[in-house]
Amino acid sequence: MEITRTFDMLDQIGEKYGHKEDILAARTNGDWKKYSSKEYVSTATAVAYGLMALELKPGDRIVTISNNRPEWNFMDMGMSMAGIVQVPVYPTISAEEYAYILDHAAPKLVVLSDKQLFDKISPIAEKVKSISAVYTFNEIEGARNWKEIVELGNKNADTLNGQLEKTKNSIQPEDLLTILYTSGTTGMPKGVMLSHRNLVSNTIACNRHINLGSEHRALSFLPISHVYERMINYIYQYKGISVYYAENIGTIARDAQDIRPNIFGAVPRLLESVYDKIIAKGKDLSGIKKTIFFWAVKLGNQFDPENGNSAWYKMKLKVADKLIFSKWREVLGGCNVIITGSAAIQPRLVRVFWAAGLEVYEGYGLTETSPVISVANQTTREVMVGSAGQIIDGVEVKIAEDGEILARGPNVMMGYYKDPEMTKKVIDPDGFFYTGDIGEIAKGNWLKITDRKKEIFKLSSGKYIAPQAIENKFKESFFIEQLMVIGFCQKFASAIIHPNLPYLKEWAEEHGMTFSSNEEMIRDKRVIDQVQKEVNKLNAQLGQVERIKRFRLVADEWTPQSGLMSPTMKLKRRVIEDKYMDLIQEIFSVDAEK
Repeated sequence: MEITRTFDMLDQIGEKYGHKEDILAARTNGDWKKYSSKEYVSTATAVAYGLMALELKPGDRIVTISNNRPEWNFMDMGMSMAGIVQVPVYPTISAEEYAYILDHAAPKLVVLSDKQLFDKISPIAEKVKSISAVYTFNEIEGARNWKEIVELGNKNADTLNGQLEKTKNSIQPEDLLTILYTSGTTGMPKGVMLSHRNLVSNTIACNRHINLGSEHRALSFLPISHVYERMINYIYQYKGISVYYAENIGTIARDAQDIRPNIFGAVPRLLESVYDKIIAKGKDLSGIKKTIFFWAVKLGNQFDPENGNSAWYKMKLKVADKLIFSKWREVLGGCNVIITGSAAIQPRLVRVFWAAGLEVYEGYGLTETSPVISVANQTTREVMVGSAGQIIDGVEVKIAEDGEILARGPNVMMGYYKDPEMTKKVIDPDGFFYTGDIGEIAKGNWLKITDRKKEIFKLSSGKYIAPQAIENKFKESFFIEQLMVIGFCQKFASAIIHPNLPYLKEWAEEHGMTFSSNEEMIRDKRVIDQVQKEVNKLNAQLGQVERIKRFRLVADEWTPQSGLMSPTMKLKRRVIEDKYMDLIQEIFSVDAEK
């Protein structure tokens, strides 16, 4: 079967994987609710009929705001078949951003997941003239439920069957499938228009990098409203892999141990957190157990997935695996394939995870490229530590004179919704998309990302600073959760640091210090001196101009919920700068460099 539109994958699921009883699953009231392939196909088709019965037309838009769940897929495929454009939106953005997106996208319907979102979005939706109704996935008093669409579709199936088939046949691969509003790190989001061809081509090309099949399971927890997890979900469906949706981000370990997944998608920050928790447990050990634990970690840091390891190393690794690393895998339910993207992962984590039997495959891309431009290859088990993988089939990459990565291929977006001028700025007449990232191509088709073009800045000396590489290095410290490098047009580089507060508190208690609040703790000279030691140690690994000369600690959480990070865990630099402007002015208020 030729797959050229996303709903073609649904047809393939029905024909090729129709025997599956758990093509999709989610935990409901403590138990896993499983949906068979047949249920998936029939429910999604009923959604298509229902939307047509509501007189929605091809090209109309529906905004979905939801956690990951099977119902999201039912709506997604139903809309796709009916030619209706889905506009998936993060459940955690601000009311101001919701108002902007709803007004800009002008949807006919809004579909929400829960009461909290219903209470937040309904007053905003009432002000948007295009919106005729708001539906919810959960049963909520006073709200219309999405099952009404399914029931309406089932009632009108016979009448609308011919019309649906005609609509499906009329949909071309180049037609608009979805509008994704990029979270952005500055200003209001832009609506990225992706076609069936964009996402299907990316799915098929990346599919060749994953050697799993219909006998395997995946755990999904990154926001499916983001193109990264959405496209990975399409790969799972293309291959017939069962997709189990975690209840929430806090239940990942429990859900993984329950379902025993073979694969999941992650972001570096999550893997950093998993690693930090494992190391913290190791530090709680004593005697010979602690010695063996950190011997294994040190051994893992020497693992070379690219060039192989000596026979002697492999013998030692077998011992380390039996005593230590097997327990690491158990934390993640025995999963051994992890796809990571959104930001660069620390090379040391790649090495130690591979040593522990947790194969980490890094990828790179943007919403505008559907999203993958490059990814390491799990099928051939090819990895280059420090790179973002191999450029995928069908995508052409070249490096501009200033180092910017340009990409061209069937995955490059149609353009920005209602913004042709901005589209012209990022896609040149030859079809190359300007990513805004700086990088290089190594060994033929391995892509390395060195920084974000817009984030590179000059010191007053004229020397350039690439903040992402420095920030990634400093996050190797257990004391540092996040930091942002600053110093535009200043004499030296400095940083605002959000410390790892639980770890810092534990360290303080071990040294006989108690504090009434996090704010009191980060102002204490002994704490500041300890962080300074960490900064000095890491500075020694950097060039002179890259070194952090000063820093200030802050206790606020840096999360998407706090507004200081995007939903894909990128720093919102302008927002952070505005929030801590007084601290930044204090850092650079005098000439001394201490």
